[in-house]
Amino acid sequence: MALSPQWLDELRSRITLSGVISRTTKLQRAGREFKACCPFHNEKTPSFTVNDEKGFYHCFGCGAHGDVIRWMTDQRGLSFMDAVKELAAQAGMDVPAPDPRMAKQQQQRAGLHDVMAAAQDWFKANLLGPEGGRARAYLQSRGFNDLTIERFGFGYAPDDRQVIRQALSQFEVKELIEVGLLIAVEGRDPYARFRGRLMLPIQDARQRVIAFGGRILEAQKTDAPKYLNSPDTPLFDKGRTLYNLHRAGPVSRKSNRLIVVEGYMDVIALAAAGFEDAVAPLGTALTENQIELLWRMVDVPVLCFDGDSAGQRAAMRAISRALPLLRPGHSLSIVHLPSGMDPDDLLKRDGPQAMEKLLAEPKSLIDTIWDHEAAAQPLRTPEDKAGLRARLIEQVELIEDREIKSLYRRDLLDRFYAFAFPKREFTPAPPQRRKGQGSPRGEYRPSLTAEAKKRLQGFASGGSRDRLALSVVAGLARHPELISEHVEALSRLTPDDMQFAASIDVLLEVADTLEMGEDLPISALGHFAAPPDKTRFTFLTEGSDPQVAREDLAEAVSLLVERPALEAALRDATARFEQTFEQEAFDEQQRLLKRKLEFEARLGQMASKRAAAQAQETAPAPSFSDEEGDPGKMD
Repeated sequence: MALSPQWLDELRSRITLSGVISRTTKLQRAGREFKACCPFHNEKTPSFTVNDEKGFYHCFGCGAHGDVIRWMTDQRGLSFMDAVKELAAQAGMDVPAPDPRMAKQQQQRAGLHDVMAAAQDWFKANLLGPEGGRARAYLQSRGFNDLTIERFGFGYAPDDRQVIRQALSQFEVKELIEVGLLIAVEGRDPYARFRGRLMLPIQDARQRVIAFGGRILEAQKTDAPKYLNSPDTPLFDKGRTLYNLHRAGPVSRKSNRLIVVEGYMDVIALAAAGFEDAVAPLGTALTENQIELLWRMVDVPVLCFDGDSAGQRAAMRAISRALPLLRPGHSLSIVHLPSGMDPDDLLKRDGPQAMEKLLAEPKSLIDTIWDHEAAAQPLRTPEDKAGLRARLIEQVELIEDREIKSLYRRDLLDRFYAFAFPKREFTPAPPQRRKGQGSPRGEYRPSLTAEAKKRLQGFASGGSRDRLALSVVAGLARHPELISEHVEALSRLTPDDMQFAASIDVLLEVADTLEMGEDLPISALGHFAAPPDKTRFTFLTEGSDPQVAREDLAEAVSLLVERPALEAALRDATARFEQTFEQEAFDEQQRLLKRKLEFEARLGQMASKRAAAQAQETAPAPSFSDEEGDPGKMD
């Protein structure tokens, strides 16, 4: 009976491996895995592990390894079909009835494996024969010894269009075409796909040859591709296959590392230098299926692509494929090789220790995204910086996991705002005293340019509807001695309104000129007074308790800085709910609406303090527009 891989995967997903093994072997939890003394050999110290998430068991002592079906056949002694039937009964699944067509396909596939095995033997024999001299010379130039050549199965395809048909005459021509060894052209005889090339077998998890890769050796053939792989066949799906995974997988379980390089020659160069846990895609960018294969081995595989522009583009294509698949605990890390170098170049120049150092300090996925997008274009103008923000958000939107998307958005935007609006260094300058004046307390006034005063007054008289921003600017102008206390918060503020941004800049300029703790009258800033009644707080009222005014101003600055993040989160949650109508999105929207109400309530409490203070209002008011509405209401 032939069972489809999809059905078997469904069976494995419905069975908890640790539950099956624990019936006969005592397991102890160890983090995300289980440990036990190996049931396949005698040992005193546990080296047998069971990983439910990855669906396999492994013994580091004797090398026993397999999934739940393998456990039933190896430990219980059942036949494959008996193991499947018992597990299917536990999972509540029906074993499919025999399918004659699938059985025939299995039989045909087995015959195609025979074709590939014979082709591999022929290629290997050619390498050792008279025609293989150039191929042997190339391998010697790469520094590959006999052990590496034998281990990876190097061979040679003669530069002849028909000789392979004669060499494999025991198989039908249609079989040679089906496995990609011959190319069929209408009206002409089929001819060899691989000619004059160094050959490498590509193997599946059971170490059967399913495809070939060939590197050209004839330098004059400039129009031919340097590397050529088999096409997709009944045996080979390049988007679901990783070169060398059958060797690297067992090693990765010990090293907890899997290195992804660009091509199979990079894999072999690394293996020859002692890095056995390397794999490579096969002529395509890393696919979603290949990423899932990697995650079945390790949680965070390392991408190690060439240091040229093509290698960096390949890394970013892989990252774009990975972002929608991200889930808690699973990601990618990135190693950037020196410019213009591949792994073999680095190994020959600096030795294995240089590669080990790079692999020990890979960049995270989010660091790589930031570095790539920040370097993608010049960042000289506000428009350039806005483009960077748009590119970062575009990357974030690829992520499907909501929690990870939210964390990426926050982290990348924090980096963006720190770059676009760098924190100002506050170093108060000593006051410049005027000659002939009396008391030092009354001598000094901040020295503002006419343009700075114009900007500050422009915001006050510009008809802004942002009552909270108007109040904070007015409050800081009335109490410039408090500006220094809020320098850090104000420097994090990223206002969209240009007049507001200009007024914040002026206040920070004032902070730079003040001596810490110095009191200054309001006249120092050009008689910048309070807004009309509906925007009054204690810090805008003459005669208010200084401590209460100080506390309220600090609270207002805090709310002003908090507001943009709250508004952005509420917009995102509302948009998600309108798109998906999911309960989770609705709950998030309601939680943020509640926070908004709390935000406005805090503003209302501050206004109540002002009313209770019964302050005297003596200072003249600037030309704020007197529109109706809550003084702190978010527009």
